[in-house]
Parts: sequence; structure tokens; C-alpha cells
Amino acid sequence: MATLTINGKQHQIDLPDDTPLLWALRDQLGMTGTKFGCGMALCGACTVHLDGQPIRSCVTPISAAAGKPIATIESMADDSIGKRVQKAWMDLGVPQCGYCQSGQIMSATALLKTTPHPTDEQIDAAMSGNICRCGTYTRIRAAIKQASAAKG
Repeated sequence: MATLTINGKQHQIDLPDDTPLLWALRDQLGMTGTKFGCGMALCGACTVHLDGQPIRSCVTPISAAAGKPIATIESMADDSIGKRVQKAWMDLGVPQCGYCQSGQIMSATALLKTTPHPTDEQIDAAMSGNICRCGTYTRIRAAIKQASAAKG
């Protein structure tokens, strides 16, 4: 039994300690905003924040997450930076198919929390592990810049 603090709420999870966090989120708790992509931490669709850092939940065991705050895409509307990122995403029409976008938004939000006004190189480095099959990278970069310039 593990206690996970997800989006500010504690949850008791009765799964083996080596179960990936992704499956606890999606299957046990019904938080389907975090997506399964590759299962090998290569695509970024499963990105969540663990103790403020972006991680790949498909390869992070629940034992590594226990006792640390976890934030998912479901909580970004209540996060001032996450809200700015989501608004920029909508303003610029970033998503095409949308499948990777929750992971993209989580990585972008983590970047802006540590680097409020990133350069193109910093954006590229922070987003390099997030793959968009539709190729919306130009709009993603523009949305990150818009969110970094926004107030509030």
C-alpha cells in the first residue's frame, strides 16, 4: 500500500511497489489526462511533475513517488503558470491531434517555473523529450513564449 499525494490530495494505492505511476493515475484513479505513449520514457506523453520536476510516469514506480507531491495535467488549470500555458496553447491552436499535448504542457509549465523567460535554446532543451507526431513544434515554441510574456 502506497500513499500518493496527487494534485494536493492523498490517495491510498494498493498496487505492487514497482507499478508505474502512469497506471496508478489512469487505471486506479481515473486520471486519464496523462497519456500512455511508448512505455519507455522516450515520447513524453506521460509527463507529470514529481516534487516539481517533470518526469516520465510510464517508467517511474509508485514507490519512487510515495511521499512526494505529484501534479498532473488535471491540476494545471489551478496553477498560475499552467493556466497561462494552457491559454497560450488555445490562443495559438497548438494541438492538432492533441494526444501528446498534456505531456507537452507539463514540460512547458515545468520550464517556465524554473526559467520564466527562456531562450529558444532553453525551450528546445526542455522540450526535446516530448515528441509530437503532428509536428506542431513551431506553435509549441510560440505558445511557450506567449505564456512567458503573459501576466498572472
